[in-house]
Amino acid sequence: MRPPALPRPRTSAELEPDPYVPAHGDTSYTVAHYDLELDYRVVSNRLAGRARIHVRTTRRIDRLALDLAGPLAVAKVLVDGKRARYAHRAARLTVTLPGQVAAGAALVVEVQWSGNPRPSRGLWGEVGWEELTEGVLVAGQPDGAPTWFPCNDHPGIKSTYATTVTCDSPYTVVTNGVLVQRVVRGSRTSWTYEQREPMAPYLASVQIGAYTAARIADAPDVPQTLHVPPRLKAEALHDFGRQPQMMAVFTELFGPYPFPAYDVVVTDDPLEIPLESQGFSTFGANYCTGRRSEERLVAHELAHQWFGNAVGVATWQHIWLNEGFACYAEWLWSPHAGGQSTDAHARRWHASLKRQPQDLVLADPGARDMFDDRVYKRGALTLHALRITVGDSVFGELVQSWVADHLHSVVTTDMFVTHAQRYGGATARSLLKAWLEQPTLPELPRR
Repeated sequence: MRPPALPRPRTSAELEPDPYVPAHGDTSYTVAHYDLELDYRVVSNRLAGRARIHVRTTRRIDRLALDLAGPLAVAKVLVDGKRARYAHRAARLTVTLPGQVAAGAALVVEVQWSGNPRPSRGLWGEVGWEELTEGVLVAGQPDGAPTWFPCNDHPGIKSTYATTVTCDSPYTVVTNGVLVQRVVRGSRTSWTYEQREPMAPYLASVQIGAYTAARIADAPDVPQTLHVPPRLKAEALHDFGRQPQMMAVFTELFGPYPFPAYDVVVTDDPLEIPLESQGFSTFGANYCTGRRSEERLVAHELAHQWFGNAVGVATWQHIWLNEGFACYAEWLWSPHAGGQSTDAHARRWHASLKRQPQDLVLADPGARDMFDDRVYKRGALTLHALRITVGDSVFGELVQSWVADHLHSVVTTDMFVTHAQRYGGATARSLLKAWLEQPTLPELPRR
């Protein structure tokens, strides 16, 4: 399939290697577009694929590296339609180019592979392609994308995607983007999606299961669809029933929703935590109770569509910009749902964090602690402290312009500090420096 005619993704931060995942990513080139064709057999967990990867070099090179997990065997590599030499070792696929290639050159690298995909294990547990009791989910954050397709696995490299997944007909396939074609051929069905907004590899996902689709009522502006096991449909429609109101609140606070639609997948298996992908989120059956007992997480995952997906991080060091905003969105939604005020949540969590070790630097927590709950909560507290300091109106303008200025690109902590200084002056900069760079938790300003 030819890549869609789309504007080139904007990049607002300089591309550099990611020290938190040093074995992944190759900054000698970027990827404009992935064209993925996948064939999957659920019973045998057998995946075969072909990827056409449209790359552009950032410097003069004679080879490039793709990330692809070891259980997947490479059968063939082509560069601009011609066979290329390659080596596949330690989850790195190194492709030899036909001579020296200048900076700025455009190439198409094609990879054909197959195997039995499985999660990769690292500092953050198991991530990537995971078999369910009946079906599959992919949780790619932060380094699980190579468990199912060859990619330049760097959070700062965003690309468009066209993905076709052929699977056994009883199953539903949900992946990123807009469903543009569904073709049934006997016992097999091919699902084709186009992800037209640029996306980092870790946000690419495939969900396969025996799902029924249900449109959430009262969602006229942004289509919102649930993909759920039939036995959980009634509970899911209740648990996610206030998502349209949540969408309206966040649109007012953060700016227009950045994608054409928003879907939610509820797996028939329990999951430890929900997870965001670009354009949809995935929850386990254990989060579908019919009592809205986990509605804060519905807010959290929805907010990631703005913070983390539409506005991504240049490297994982800046993860607080994803998780701090998503956690703060939980507190912002709470009063709309009849819960505690945003300020009450902030002060309760500030008291809790004061009792915990004061050894985390939010602007650079380190790879081992990048998913520490203190990153989430202190990130949210940083935003609340900034809001108190500059006032609600200015904070609203600051956040909306942050999203608008960096839509579909990537950012850093320094960029956020500079942006905040435009609205709150030296006072905002000084406050953020304390919250972001000192391990000791600052006091929360009084309203």
